[in-house]
Amino acid sequence: MLFGLGKKLTLPTAADALAGRTSEIPTALHHFVNGKALKPPFPEGMETAVFGLGCFWGAERCFWKQNGVYVTSVGYAAGLTPNPTYEEVCSGKTGHNEVVLVVYDPKLISYADLLKVFWESHNPTQGMQQGNDKGTQYRSGIYVYNDTQRKIAEDSRELYQDALQASGMKQGITTEIRDLDQFYYAEGYHQQYLAKNPGGYCGLGGTNVCYPAVAV
Repeated sequence: MLFGLGKKLTLPTAADALAGRTSEIPTALHHFVNGKALKPPFPEGMETAVFGLGCFWGAERCFWKQNGVYVTSVGYAAGLTPNPTYEEVCSGKTGHNEVVLVVYDPKLISYADLLKVFWESHNPTQGMQQGNDKGTQYRSGIYVYNDTQRKIAEDSRELYQDALQASGMKQGITTEIRDLDQFYYAEGYHQQYLAKNPGGYCGLGGTNVCYPAVAV
């Protein structure tokens, strides 16, 4: 990733955002690890979730390994510019976050289970940053599809904030929880990046993770 030198740490206004484009940017057709289609339609009964937890290369790997996850993709959400490119997102002028789309079977893994993976795979107290990666596209975020997801996400945020304080840490969670307006698939080379490049940059784990496991 591009780390943090010169990165903007405040979100752009609509007047400042890049114009973008009307057509989708090209992406991969199938998941590099399991071969499943990245785009819908998905099998009946599948549900979807979207999370931002820093560099989406490492974030995606956290989820595709989970039993009950059907397929994952990386992309951009919570911004202003339609159909942004990676370079545009990294400029800080689109407002987007790097996110992971998780398609899962709720009979095998719950939304609460996915939130547990989310909270315990990154440090959600750093604002517009995750470890060495600085910029608005690295903020911690949960992007919900409905009121049910919102309630579960908000309850989990409160639970983990309590766990943080109980552990003696003073930082407050900066994770945003908001409705998902649009998910834009990232370019093909970003999809399942760490499966294609096993020694590639991850950005998650180690000292970035601040939480002990919490029962949910």
